[in-house]
Amino acid sequence: MSLLRLQNVEKYYGSKSSLTKAVDNISFNVEKGEFTAIMGASGSGKTTLLNCISTIDRVTAGHIMLEDQDITQLKGKELNKFRRDKLGFIFQDFNLMDTLTAYENIALALSIQKRSAKDIDKAVKTVAEQLGITEVLSKYPYEMSGGQKQRVASARAIVTSPKLVLADEPTGALDSKSAKMLLERFNYLNHEHEATIIMVTHDSFTASYASRVLFIKDGKVFNELNRGGESRKQFFDQIINVVTLLGGDVSDAL
Repeated sequence: MSLLRLQNVEKYYGSKSSLTKAVDNISFNVEKGEFTAIMGASGSGKTTLLNCISTIDRVTAGHIMLEDQDITQLKGKELNKFRRDKLGFIFQDFNLMDTLTAYENIALALSIQKRSAKDIDKAVKTVAEQLGITEVLSKYPYEMSGGQKQRVASARAIVTSPKLVLADEPTGALDSKSAKMLLERFNYLNHEHEATIIMVTHDSFTASYASRVLFIKDGKVFNELNRGGESRKQFFDQIINVVTLLGGDVSDAL
């Protein structure tokens, strides 16, 4: 069953005299429980596409359906409710509140949902254990490493059990060990909790953890790979081949 459906989505920036088409008539479905990566060179439109799905940006044309609800039509309180109840967003720069502890940062999303203190405490401690951050719950962001901050941000995104988790370059600011740990947790959430994840990344290693990769070029879907029964190493090799097709050096093209 498709959880998310994009139908002929377009996003333009600028005026009539200098129009930039960031997303150019893109359509695809994401199944419930699928882990999809979106790759593309800088300026390809991948982050704009993610911003349209997250309702940070409004589409210029087309429709985005989540569970048969057209999210491109939402406004005001309906839009706020959708973001609060159905979306989890993981930003590259963490976006943690500096004046709150890790525990309070994670609990914030549940507080906004007006959950009971007992429910909040249980949910925060459970997700902290799953992501290996129990020992930093009482710390403030400035007291944490980059990897710890990213895992706290991830815990905040998934603690409400959202229908859809969106991640924008989640490993971009992490060292390789922290990145691998975070990606293993994404796999855990995907397999054990059936979390549906869409992740934008420029990194082939990061993308190889997904079950499907969409390649975006000049605002369009250029290619698609499905992992199927292949190992992550085999899938990584396939991704590298497509990256090479897209042109440029692997390390800086995507």
